[in-house]
Amino acid sequence: MSSLVALDLSGSTCLVTGGSRGIGRATALLAARAGAHVVVHYRANAPAAESCVAAIRAAGGSASSLAGDLASADACAALVARAFEDRLSPRHLVINAGIWLPSPLAGDAEGDAIANVREQLELHVTASFALMRAARPFLAEGSSVVLVSSTAGQRGEAEYSGYAASKAAMIGLVRSWAPELAGTGIRVNAVAPGWVETDMTAEALRGAGGERARAGIPLRRVATSDDLAGPIVFLLSPLARHMNGSVLSVNGGSVLS
Repeated sequence: MSSLVALDLSGSTCLVTGGSRGIGRATALLAARAGAHVVVHYRANAPAAESCVAAIRAAGGSASSLAGDLASADACAALVARAFEDRLSPRHLVINAGIWLPSPLAGDAEGDAIANVREQLELHVTASFALMRAARPFLAEGSSVVLVSSTAGQRGEAEYSGYAASKAAMIGLVRSWAPELAGTGIRVNAVAPGWVETDMTAEALRGAGGERARAGIPLRRVATSDDLAGPIVFLLSPLARHMNGSVLSVNGGSVLS
């Protein structure tokens, strides 16, 4: 009989970027419940990060927080080193920090749209690469990496092409890193959320916007952050030990891939 019966991250360290709110916070809480020491990364909202750490500790888990803006390769390397040095192994990485900015072809000042595209590519693609490159020396057999992409990266999103392109590129990173690292016992996967109730989507999901979103989801409800945390922690865990280069669609059936 298999010994793999539960989500178990005991004896490991897990760095969650953008871990103070939304999907990141829910993932941090669940990873800690599964036994990991969780490093909650945040850019500027220290109170939110400390609230997450306090909730983990109150539940008997282990956590710490680290600030970093992910704006440069050096900043990413410094964050990873502080998170993983002298920490338990295997070490897991959840690349979750993200932004959602419009980039319509019309109806917007050209410079603003282009700036939004560039900012999303920098955070979702360049920073992901810099984080992974910095983390690689700390990762060993049994380590797992999960990138948080989006259904927009699978099907596109009108007026948000910069977001969709950057999230599609994250899937490309996963499908490139997975075979590159497979021989080391390091797994790399992704989740692709659809609509999720977070601070980032609160305005878009208000009123008629929320009704339209739910109408496009076969399960007829918008996901919560907890709905994403489960698949992410599953991918981190030994339960997913034969999953590598996969993209889990977590969208209530709105995109089938």
